[in-house]
Amino acid sequence: MLDEKRTVKASKFLSLVLRHQPERIGLALDEAGWVDVDRLLAACAEHGRKLSRAELEHVVATNNKRRFAFSEDGRRIRASQGHTVQVDLGLEPAAPPDVLFHGTAAATVPLILRDGLLPMARQDVHLSADVETAVRVGSRHGRPVVLAVDAAGLAAAGHVFRVSANGVWLTGPVPPQWLRVQPG
Repeated sequence: MLDEKRTVKASKFLSLVLRHQPERIGLALDEAGWVDVDRLLAACAEHGRKLSRAELEHVVATNNKRRFAFSEDGRRIRASQGHTVQVDLGLEPAAPPDVLFHGTAAATVPLILRDGLLPMARQDVHLSADVETAVRVGSRHGRPVVLAVDAAGLAAAGHVFRVSANGVWLTGPVPPQWLRVQPG
């Protein structure tokens, strides 16, 4: 089994190939982001990243962000969200809670309050249902600041929200008038 360091390294590599660069190891995701598990494992091995089925299952099961999901039959795998390659996760529109949260680095706040939240290279803006998750996300790039998003107001204005398999709320660009800095 993988130790913690190898588990994190494998998770980061899987994020790279299942969200951003499947071609890096000769893979092609289907339109919903799925790839055959056996093909993934073979491609990893062919590119010096040998991983057993048990190790892959360990990475999926222990990832605290639940970044990956197996198909119901266990024969395919995909990233739950965060793709920069075009995929349709088939997520149905969902009514969001009144407020959602977005964690970011303090240095980006003035730009966000001017331009709003943009998906950047990703397909969607990512929001969380709780402040704690937003703080963790924002901490990855410096001192975190949490923005509260008036999700109820956005939904009433016609914005569509979807929720991924791992609980991340997804939507299009969020104009600045729907944002406020969360005290804390």
